[in-house]
Amino acid sequence: MLRWLRRHSLPSEIRARLALEPGERVIAHALTGDRTAAVVATTAAVHLPDGRRVPWERVDHAGWNDVGLTLTVEDEPELVVPLPAPGRLAQAVYERVTATILVSRHVPLLAAEEGSPGVRLVARRSPGGSEVTWRLRYDEGVDPDSAEVRERTALALARLREQMGI
Repeated sequence: MLRWLRRHSLPSEIRARLALEPGERVIAHALTGDRTAAVVATTAAVHLPDGRRVPWERVDHAGWNDVGLTLTVEDEPELVVPLPAPGRLAQAVYERVTATILVSRHVPLLAAEEGSPGVRLVARRSPGGSEVTWRLRYDEGVDPDSAEVRERTALALARLREQMGI
């Protein structure tokens, strides 16, 4: 048992570099190919090999492929982190990102039928937090600066907030 714990525990030199907040604890990790850095999932954020701490509610998308982790963070370019053996990290990231999403709904704006261009309305909350943040993601071809689009978006958001009690 002790051998398994040593083999699967976060190396102390990597743990020492983490900027953990009070009460934040490590859930899972995966070492980079050279084993000198790691992606670390905690109760509040994902810690990247470059030292950045990204709160879960800012992670728009996380995916896995044969190279490693592909991460899309709010208002940032996509990031690919090579991880040869993601282990439990993949499941931890999925669970943590999903847990921050209160509602995600696509609303058509340019036509009434489902599948037409529109906006995705997403309400998120940080782990253990109470503040709800709404994000709007417009489909390609939708002009968010159009007065009509802004009006329809505001109406759709008001309806959804009322339906969800948020």
